[in-house]
Amino acid sequence: MGRGRHVLALARAGCRAFGVDQRLDAVRDAREEARAAGLAINVWVADLTAAPLPRSAFDLIVVTRYLQRDLFPTLRDALKPGGVLVYETFTVRQRERGSGPTSAAYLLEEGELAGYFSGFDVVFYEETLSPEAVARLVARKPSA
Repeated sequence: MGRGRHVLALARAGCRAFGVDQRLDAVRDAREEARAAGLAINVWVADLTAAPLPRSAFDLIVVTRYLQRDLFPTLRDALKPGGVLVYETFTVRQRERGSGPTSAAYLLEEGELAGYFSGFDVVFYEETLSPEAVARLVARKPSA
């Protein structure tokens, strides 16, 4: 969740918001900003590869500017039936932009993101080149 940009926006919109990051300082900053704004958020300091999200627990999961391929099964499982995933991160074409990550470990191949959510109802998918090279996905987990 980083320093909480999205978890705070969701809380402001009236959602019960839950954020995870493995860096204590980031979680602490998000929690303090929420308190200062009179918002309630739930936060967790964790490495999701060691302590995965609970199964079928979330109506919405938002991931931005982060790629850890071994977490895709956990994200799929953590959504409730009918839940929605919003995911955006850089593609390999970002290297051409001269900024952002350069390691293949942190860059999606073209078309890769949608493949991790086969069987989901893809509501929106795009890959852009400008202003940044990113893949964006909004997908709903099947209800049954």
